Amino acid sequence: MTRLLSLSLLLALGSAAQAAPTPITLEQAMAEPDWIGNPVESAWWSWNGQQVQYTQKRDASPVRDTFQIASSGGPASRIEGAARGDLDTASRIHNASNTQAVFVRDGNVFLRDLRNGSLTQLSHGNERARGLGFSHNGGVIWHVNHTWFHWTQAAGTRQVANLRAEKDPNAAPAADGLREQQMATLQTLRRDREQRDALREQAEQWRATDPTRAAAPVYLGDDVVIVDSALSPDANHLLVSTRSKKAETGQGGKMPLYVTESGYEEFENVRTRVGRNDPAPQTLWQVDLASGKASKVSLDALPGIASDPLAELRKAAGKDALKGNRDVQVGAGFGAPSMVWNADGSQAAVMLRSVDNKDRWIATLTPGSDTLSPRHRLTDPAWINWNYNDFGWLADGRTLWMLSEQSGYSHLYTQAGNARPKALTGGNWEASMPVLSHDGSSFYFLCNQAWPGDYEVCNVSVNGGAVREVTALDGVEDFSLSPNGEQVLVRWSDSYIPPQIAVVPAAGGQALKLTDTRSAEFKARNWIEPQMVQVPSKHGAGVVWAKYYGPEVMEPGKQYPIVMFVHGAGYLQNVHARYPNYFREQMFHNLLVQQGYIVLDMDFRASEGYGRNWRTAIYRNMGHPELEDYLDGLDWLVENKQGDRERAGIYGGSYGGFMTFMALFRAPGAFKAGAALRPVGDWMQYNHAYTSNILNTPEIDPQAYRTSSPIWYAEGLQDNLFIGHGMMDDNVFFQDSVNLSQRLIELRKDNWYMTAYPLERHGYTRADSWYDQYRRIHKLFEQTLKP
Repeated sequence: MTRLLSLSLLLALGSAAQAAPTPITLEQAMAEPDWIGNPVESAWWSWNGQQVQYTQKRDASPVRDTFQIASSGGPASRIEGAARGDLDTASRIHNASNTQAVFVRDGNVFLRDLRNGSLTQLSHGNERARGLGFSHNGGVIWHVNHTWFHWTQAAGTRQVANLRAEKDPNAAPAADGLREQQMATLQTLRRDREQRDALREQAEQWRATDPTRAAAPVYLGDDVVIVDSALSPDANHLLVSTRSKKAETGQGGKMPLYVTESGYEEFENVRTRVGRNDPAPQTLWQVDLASGKASKVSLDALPGIASDPLAELRKAAGKDALKGNRDVQVGAGFGAPSMVWNADGSQAAVMLRSVDNKDRWIATLTPGSDTLSPRHRLTDPAWINWNYNDFGWLADGRTLWMLSEQSGYSHLYTQAGNARPKALTGGNWEASMPVLSHDGSSFYFLCNQAWPGDYEVCNVSVNGGAVREVTALDGVEDFSLSPNGEQVLVRWSDSYIPPQIAVVPAAGGQALKLTDTRSAEFKARNWIEPQMVQVPSKHGAGVVWAKYYGPEVMEPGKQYPIVMFVHGAGYLQNVHARYPNYFREQMFHNLLVQQGYIVLDMDFRASEGYGRNWRTAIYRNMGHPELEDYLDGLDWLVENKQGDRERAGIYGGSYGGFMTFMALFRAPGAFKAGAALRPVGDWMQYNHAYTSNILNTPEIDPQAYRTSSPIWYAEGLQDNLFIGHGMMDDNVFFQDSVNLSQRLIELRKDNWYMTAYPLERHGYTRADSWYDQYRRIHKLFEQTLKP
């Protein structure tokens, strides 16, 4: 099912009758959202699949409650007190035979028997367990701060590895002439050392033969920081990633806080700026736990590791090309696990990325070898996507599966040995969130096959074949398989329905909706359903998907003032069938339509959901393709929706604020007014992880920063501008707006003003701030866009 309508059909239905929308006030649209009804934030199956458990925010409180509801439907009940000790969690790992599951709750490890429901607590502590998995003999492994534990029914819990970023106290001292002379000439010193060595050797021998003893520490040196580690299922080998303890982090900032409990100004440490130091490179180690030997793994075999994709830019900047291997990180920043062992511990798969983020590799390692075997390389002259990098092993323990954007869209692949990866899915749509079925025969995943904003659960065999849509909900957020694999628990949403839960047969069929947490007041309202439209691009982009909000019936001959909304984050999707991140803005758009405006919300180039080329269209050129898309949207509204070109406004927050600057500065006169909220004014002030992907670094690509930063175009401002920014914003610093305002002052620009919000960070949390900001935006549009 989908609400997708062709452009021609939308135009034909422009005057079709529908329920009149219920008026919304600005005060209510910007009120605390509890009045809407709080969404289901996360959901999971009970151990036997008979119940579903979920979390929901409590009204007028930050507290989250846990509820339980029968998977066949019925009333929900809150889980409280001692009953919480029997809860499972959303992140549960099943064993190969699907008879047991392990999970971490409140930092501790629990084992659930799926045959009878018995629950065994395996760890007790205040620090979170990580790296959870099943061992090859039916046990469970995990670590706490890289001290690894192995539990079995027979032996209980044993410490099997203890990684330490310290010098080995028993290591032979460095060569030294004076020391050698002392030992050669003084017999007592020699005898003392021999006795110490004898005691140490005896202790090591006893530890090796005594199964009750904890494993000896593995010392990696005092010059490193342990980043991640992964224990083989046979508990014999470790993979470890480290970074240098001496790595320069760069100069951070000091953010002033003016409204404080103390009454004095206070300061908060904040992040470094882009290019102030690259992310610290990492080293990959292999540890043989029997011997305690740690050895570095060579990266020389990775294809392209020694090439410099930025060599031409370095040359233009007067710098030498890189020599030797590029720096890498072991999966850092991708979110998915970076080191994954197969079931019997005979091989590990490792994901690495170059620090410049132009390459991502998946390679395998056999215990005892210090050389990686490359399996898959994804390279991109722009940047590797930070999403869509899940990977792992099929049940045979020899075949890898992975997500890859190699076709231009994220799709599922399998790879046996060094054979060419086999595509399980394909087409101009994206696969994400893959989950291997409990029996290992197929994958369940999210797909947007019908149109880019329609998300369903799909299924495909591990051997390939037809892709099957399991759900027909349009707006699936996430999902999980029931313990027996016969049902799918789905979190779904709609334009005016915050995320709820439903159960769907894994074979496909009707969804049983279990919750509706909306308030009676919110449900009683008739909202303006956004029309999903395709705006033709006059700039070679094909079509740009957008949400259009307009009146039920257009008055013949009337020209309507226009408001265009720009979503934040850049790489984010807002034209979809789900409940929007910008739900307040959507209610504001209802208010604007009630008051005679038409509104367009576009997934401009760089937005998520449309493939690699759409994502990277802004490489070294932020703000330019996106502005073309908005100018095309303006034309479309004028040509198709009776929009008044002379009365158009634009607004947005974060990336949307940045784009408001670019629109008013680079296309003066196109928009009579704009509201830039928490906006980026100069990309040199933003963070490294995001900005360096798109613009490289200021040191080697200064032109990209000049091309992409609004502060360089501020002289173009001739229209009305409102800037709103939280003074405690630790994402886009308030300094961005201060610097931009100083530039406007120096240029003697008029018709602009700025409002600061002293107690707000990047995402506003206070209803009075939301109201004040949108009251100003509304006033700006009323004064400048109405006749």
